[in-house]
Amino acid sequence: MESEEKTVNVKRFMKEQILLLDGGMGTLLQAAGLRPGEMPERWCLTHPEEIKQIHRAYYNSGSHVVNTNTFGANALKLSHSELEEIVAAAVSLARAAAAESERVGEKWVALDIGPTGRLLRPYGDLDFEDAVEVFAETVRLGVKYGVDLIFIETMNDSLETKAALLAAKENSKLPVFVSNAYGGDGKLMTGASPEAMVAMLEGMGADAIGANCSLGPNQLLPVAEKLLACASVPVFLKPNAGLPTERDGETVFDVTPEEFAETLAGAASLGLSAMGGCCGTTPEYIRLLSAGVEGKKPLKLTPKRRTVVSSYTHAVTFGECPILIGERINPTGKKRFKQALTENDLDYILQEGIRQQEHGAQILDVNVGLPQIDEREMLTRVTAELQAVLDLPLQIDTADPIAMESALRRYNGKAMINSVNGKRESMESVFPLARKYGGVVVALTLDENGIPATAEERLAIAKRILKVARSYGIKKEDLVFDPLAMTVSADPRAAVETLKAVRLIRQRLGCHTSLGVSNVSFGLPVRDAVNATFFAQAMENGLSAAIMNPYADSMLRAWYTHRVLHGLDENCADYMAYAASCEETSANAAPMAKNSSAPAVSDLKTAVIKGLSEQAARLTDQLLEKIAPMAIVQAEIIPALNEVGQGFEAKRLYLPQLLMSAEAAKSAFERIKAQVKAGGVDGMTVVLATVEGDVHDIGKNIVRLLLENYGFCVVDLGKDVPAARVLEAVLETRAPMVGLSALMTTTVPAMEETVALLHSKAPFCRVAVGGAVLTEEYAARIGADRYCADAMETVRYAQAISGATLESK
Repeated sequence: MESEEKTVNVKRFMKEQILLLDGGMGTLLQAAGLRPGEMPERWCLTHPEEIKQIHRAYYNSGSHVVNTNTFGANALKLSHSELEEIVAAAVSLARAAAAESERVGEKWVALDIGPTGRLLRPYGDLDFEDAVEVFAETVRLGVKYGVDLIFIETMNDSLETKAALLAAKENSKLPVFVSNAYGGDGKLMTGASPEAMVAMLEGMGADAIGANCSLGPNQLLPVAEKLLACASVPVFLKPNAGLPTERDGETVFDVTPEEFAETLAGAASLGLSAMGGCCGTTPEYIRLLSAGVEGKKPLKLTPKRRTVVSSYTHAVTFGECPILIGERINPTGKKRFKQALTENDLDYILQEGIRQQEHGAQILDVNVGLPQIDEREMLTRVTAELQAVLDLPLQIDTADPIAMESALRRYNGKAMINSVNGKRESMESVFPLARKYGGVVVALTLDENGIPATAEERLAIAKRILKVARSYGIKKEDLVFDPLAMTVSADPRAAVETLKAVRLIRQRLGCHTSLGVSNVSFGLPVRDAVNATFFAQAMENGLSAAIMNPYADSMLRAWYTHRVLHGLDENCADYMAYAASCEETSANAAPMAKNSSAPAVSDLKTAVIKGLSEQAARLTDQLLEKIAPMAIVQAEIIPALNEVGQGFEAKRLYLPQLLMSAEAAKSAFERIKAQVKAGGVDGMTVVLATVEGDVHDIGKNIVRLLLENYGFCVVDLGKDVPAARVLEAVLETRAPMVGLSALMTTTVPAMEETVALLHSKAPFCRVAVGGAVLTEEYAARIGADRYCADAMETVRYAQAISGATLESK
């Protein structure tokens, strides 16, 4: 009972006082003697007094919550027995520190969970369910040994964040705080915005949402402001003490305790409920922060009541402007789509999705229901594959609750769920899924008696659905009602009643609405004209979203015109751009509207840019019949990679698009290599390694993939690589370049040692370094030849060295 009471209190506490978190651990362990390459978590067993002293210092400085020394403790790095031993010791040490600390007041122990260090599929090799189980094992141990809450932090990928939160929710009833590491562009490494993360995390039931690491307090404040603008749960911030730099021969962080405390304490007025520090911060930072917020009360949380869905990059919010939901990924009435499903032709389905996005769809409906296929397997796979090549939110469309749960579980973001209705069994099967995984549920206004004839009867069903949804903890804003467009050829009053229902639901319930617009015209000639007019009337009656054919110009004209006439298109800019595009493509518009299907991607460059691996391989085979292999590389593959790379550097594209394009290029290269022995553009060798003591190799693996696709011969030594092994590989291969990676502050000394050894024993080799804890200044201090902020910069540096090497020959 005591543990349960304490977990309740930590949430109640944030309503009355600003919750103070702890600060950094790694830098303090280094100061205490942690050796390069030594795993910090093992100090719970080998140096327990040092760990307890750090925890005690944070409690004495004012921390209400101290994180256990388990950031990197998981079953991928430790045996099951050692993992349990470390977690048990970590919790015991934090508990002892709380008991021994001098400060009087609340003291909670949080189970600290960091990232696995591996990318999840399709961008990496770690399966989503395997990631969930890795986190779940640590969570179960934390619960077993008595932590008060779970603290998931420094996550830079939205899907891995979801895996960790799902593991926490499925294996405990403790409060869960979730924190992500945002870059200088205000997004995660894999592209998610703060708004997208709030949509997903709040939908799944996170108790507090925040940002930590990467940047100092001033740089992270804009992220905090975005989180606060859309979150209805407490928001917290744990910045670094700036970035590492060198002063008087020592590595220090460039934000002093006084500057840190002043900035963060001042930010309390923004509405932060909790705050602390990350890399480089010490108990002194927390002591001054505690003094700075003394007497300050957190602002009262205000429900934002936003109806929002998200992908892995961005959120789409329902509001004044109607949302366009593409309807083309659906076998109903589509012979070619049915063939693609039965023949497992995912390329056709992916191209259909890409084309709908290009034609203006903002969300894509995904329905793969056919009697002769395994809908659960296909829906889950198609959902994942679509998310790999485009960044639109998806609407999971199925009547099978098993298939729905499977797709929702792996969906990267907050999906639309299509659908529930007023039947008891429908609500009993769908609402628990929406509650667990988050989502905006499309609610059809029908029940056991069918579809009512009148708007008032449909409104009554909507009210009943709302009442039942509340009993499951589902908020009104997470329901979008579909009052059902019926065909006017069968009932002359059908459209009138549907439009009235749209208006009543919006006005009386304050809920958003959606319609499958084209249903209204079944059985009529010139259906596009009926659909477009009905769509325009529905928008005038307050329609929030439409499931429609984005290839139908008449529908798009109605939508763009509505936005202009309602003042939703500033300076008519979108309308003008649409009109210009219509003029350019007028020759192809009629066939597109008539056939209502997406043409196949027909050139290799486009296939690589879009990340279509199977299509890239097939097109390469065709080109090899008439074009020299290296001509294909130079004319198609390299220009495609350059275009994607430039988009990545300009922040127009994000890591997932970069990786999927690289995979498509790899598929093309494999076909080329089957015919020629040449392995690259010039064959220059590059050695890559994550330095000793560091087991995080995501960045290195991304660099390897891109270098290989640009034609370089890569020797990948893996992770936790001693300096001597790196030197051995360089001397064996005479590699002109080495790339070193480090994510943790505790392993930067090992990087410095490796750089020094290479410069001493292999002066012909240039050393590039990268990683979250590095800066250009810090890289220069440890002697590196080049600091590379991302994978594309590493490629550019390799190209420069390669060019110089060729010239010297």
